[in-house]
Amino acid sequence: MFARLAVRSFAVAAAAAFALASTAEANPVDPPGALTFGGLQRTYMLHVPFGLGQPAGLVINLHGSGQTGADQAAVTNYNAIGDQYGFIVAYPDGIDMSWADGRGASIPDRQGVDDVGFLSALIERLSNEYGIPPGRVFVTGMSAGGFMATRLACDRADLVTAAAPVAGTLGVGVNCAPSRPVSLLLTHGTGDTVVPYDGGPMVGRGGASDIISAPALADRFRQADGCPGPLIEQPPAGPVQRMDAAGCAGGSEVALVRIDGGPHIWPFVVDASQASAQFFASH
Repeated sequence: MFARLAVRSFAVAAAAAFALASTAEANPVDPPGALTFGGLQRTYMLHVPFGLGQPAGLVINLHGSGQTGADQAAVTNYNAIGDQYGFIVAYPDGIDMSWADGRGASIPDRQGVDDVGFLSALIERLSNEYGIPPGRVFVTGMSAGGFMATRLACDRADLVTAAAPVAGTLGVGVNCAPSRPVSLLLTHGTGDTVVPYDGGPMVGRGGASDIISAPALADRFRQADGCPGPLIEQPPAGPVQRMDAAGCAGGSEVALVRIDGGPHIWPFVVDASQASAQFFASH
């Protein structure tokens, strides 16, 4: 949803910096993939760490509106994260560069595209092909991809163990009743003028929608996960304030990371990629 040119400029700089600084051994070939679902040919990028034996898990990483899976891979630098943690990482492509997350604010939503079904089918395919251990599937995403990550966690808790949406919550009226506890790490800036931290009306590339606030989403998962108490604020680190609810059912956890003044970007004042991977690895 944020400016495509700015994203690409940052992505090039980030990729260059990583190429110089990283010692991780990258897979020389990350093959593109395709999956026919719902009568549509769907595509995705896939990163399998070089020399990987038993994968530690599968991460579905979802792009924002107006972007592609390749853009999301560059912006988040998640291939390096996959190498570090032993995660296979998939970057699916949305129809019309967006997602049917239930808000009705995208072409795929208005066309009745079943993105929950597509992502579920992709998870099942990759889990079978690569021997992903049960309970080791995770989802993250930015903006529209964050909304879609939340929707997938709500609808397919049988497949997804933890979700880490960034700058994306849930549309007002979109049902969220996970069939089992799902851990949530939500990262959102209070200076986000595209997806308001406090919820309410928003206008994106695909149209207008009403959304719930970041605290409301965290509280919804706190209740769904049977957490015994409210979110507890941790000592702040500069503009970053983390709030956690622990002791939740099934060892699940709910955390909200608020970035005071943070804009609508993949955050680096707190490393959202590293933070999500650590969260996934702990669940």
